[in-house]
Amino acid sequence: MSSDTPIEVGCIIPSTNTIVERDYARIGARSVVFHYGRSHIQIPDIDSDEAFERLIAEIEAGNAAAIERVSTAQVSYMTMGMSSETFWGGKEGNARFEAEIVERAGVPITTGATALRAALDLFGARKIAYVSPYPEVGNRHVTRYFTEHGFDVVAQHGLASDSPKAMSEVDDTELARVIAELDAARPDAILQVGTNLSMIALAASAEDFLRKPVIAINAACVWHTLRQVGSTEQIDGFGSLLRDH
Repeated sequence: MSSDTPIEVGCIIPSTNTIVERDYARIGARSVVFHYGRSHIQIPDIDSDEAFERLIAEIEAGNAAAIERVSTAQVSYMTMGMSSETFWGGKEGNARFEAEIVERAGVPITTGATALRAALDLFGARKIAYVSPYPEVGNRHVTRYFTEHGFDVVAQHGLASDSPKAMSEVDDTELARVIAELDAARPDAILQVGTNLSMIALAASAEDFLRKPVIAINAACVWHTLRQVGSTEQIDGFGSLLRDH
């Protein structure tokens, strides 16, 4: 394989996700090519904690088939283009999730939770705030994950989107308002979780304005994937993480 040949990476996303492919295409990494597999889910609404928990169960149940299909492209790495599943159960739940996926896929992986944690460690940020599209039950797992890894979650805002589709329709005006609200808690860094919520461009603008890391999960996943497969490619326009690190 020549040095100009991109690395083949599988990316598993929920079947309802309309943002990951779009965000990854906008970022436009040249040193990897993503091949997408969809974990089939049928729940149209997540208007209660119980419905959100059923959604998590459906995605996890569908991951096996999605991984099996995308693996036929002979990928050498796997990125999990999903978010809440990677935080579920906190530190131990994430470790268990990653171990199960690695065993099934037979290749190393990136998850949103690990990518964001690696970015925070890189920036030396310990006090954090985050925005998510989740109801309270989802936020509890996100907060637990970061707390168990030694971070101080000083603020969080869950948008409580009532469907996966609604997550993808949150506009920048609302997100900018939430970012300002979170910044009032004076965190070292602001995060956005939820891969079906697009914030890659807004995060970069907010970072320039606030003079602190503002990290969108889809940008973090692309960055972590690049670095884990040995690529030093740097990409402008989506924050200092991809541009400078």
